[in-house]
Amino acid sequence: MTREFLTCREVEPDLIAVAMDEASPPAAQRVDTHLAGCAECRQELGRYQEIEGAMTGLRRAPAPGSGPTLARAELEHRLADLRTRLVRYGVFESALGPVLIGATEQGVSVVEYLAGRGGAGVKLARRGAEAVEDVARTEGLFRDLTEYLEGRRTRLDWPLDLRLAGSDFQRRVLEATLRLPFGAVASYARIARELGLPKASRAVAQALRHNPLPIVVPCHRVVGSDGDLVGYAGNRIGLKQQLLSLEGIHMKGGGRSPHVDRDAVYYCHLDDTEYCIPTCGTISQQSLGNFIVYASRARAEGAGLAPCTSCRPDLHPLPA
Repeated sequence: MTREFLTCREVEPDLIAVAMDEASPPAAQRVDTHLAGCAECRQELGRYQEIEGAMTGLRRAPAPGSGPTLARAELEHRLADLRTRLVRYGVFESALGPVLIGATEQGVSVVEYLAGRGGAGVKLARRGAEAVEDVARTEGLFRDLTEYLEGRRTRLDWPLDLRLAGSDFQRRVLEATLRLPFGAVASYARIARELGLPKASRAVAQALRHNPLPIVVPCHRVVGSDGDLVGYAGNRIGLKQQLLSLEGIHMKGGGRSPHVDRDAVYYCHLDDTEYCIPTCGTISQQSLGNFIVYASRARAEGAGLAPCTSCRPDLHPLPA
C-alpha cells in the first residue's frame, strides 16, 4: 500500500509538474493531498506558478535554436535554485538575548541578534531572503550555539551558505575571518593585508559590520589596530566583549571604550611561525595591525606556532 502523504522533497517533482500544468491526475491528487497539510509547499507552488507564468512567453516564442525543452530546463533550474535559497529559521532566547538562526539546504546562512521576538521574517526579507519559520529544523543549531556560549565547545562546525553576503569582497572578508581560531584576535588592517589589500581596512570593517553570520563567522575576533572593540552588530560592543571574554581574551577599560589588554596576550608577527610575549623586541611600540594575538600559550601552539627563541614564552609565560 502506498503512503497517502508524501514528504516535501518526495512531492517536489509533482509540484513542478502541477506548476507547469503537466501533472497526471494521480500526481495532481498527490499534490492536493500534500498541500492540504503543508502551508510551506502551498507557498512554494505559488512561487513556482509565478515563474511558470513568466516563462510562458519564452515557450511560445522561443529564441532561434531553442524550444520547449530548453524552456523547461531553464524553469526547472530556476525552481531548484529557489528551493536552495529558501531560508528556514527559528528564533531562540540565548545568553546574548533573542537570536535568529536560519539555514538553507546548503548550510547556515544567517545568525542575527534581535531586539525582540517579532519581525524576524521581515528582517530576512530585507536581506533578500525567502524565509519560512521552522523551529524544528533549527533547534539543533541552537543547541550547538548554547554549548558554545556555555564554554562546552570551541567551534561551530556548521556547513555555511554565504550567499547573503552583499558582494564578492564581503564574501572574501568573511572567509578570511573564518580562519581566525578560537582565542585569537586580529585587526581589520591584518585582514586587509591577508586579502592583499593593505589600504582596505575600512572596507573590511564595513563588510564585517554587515556580517550575516556573527559568532559563527567570528567578526568579534577582529578589532581596531589600537585594540579597541569597535563596530560589532551595529554598535553592540558589550556583546563583542562578552564573546572575547568567553575565549579568554583579557580586556582593559570599561563602559563604551573596552580594548584588548596588550600586556596579557601572546603575539605572532604577520606570517611568522613563532609566538612572543609582549616585551619581546619592539612589540609594545607597534600597531596591533602587525599581529595576531592569542589568549594563551595553548591557543598559540594550537595554531601551530612555536615559542620564540628570543623571549622564550615557554620559560617566561604570562601570569594566568
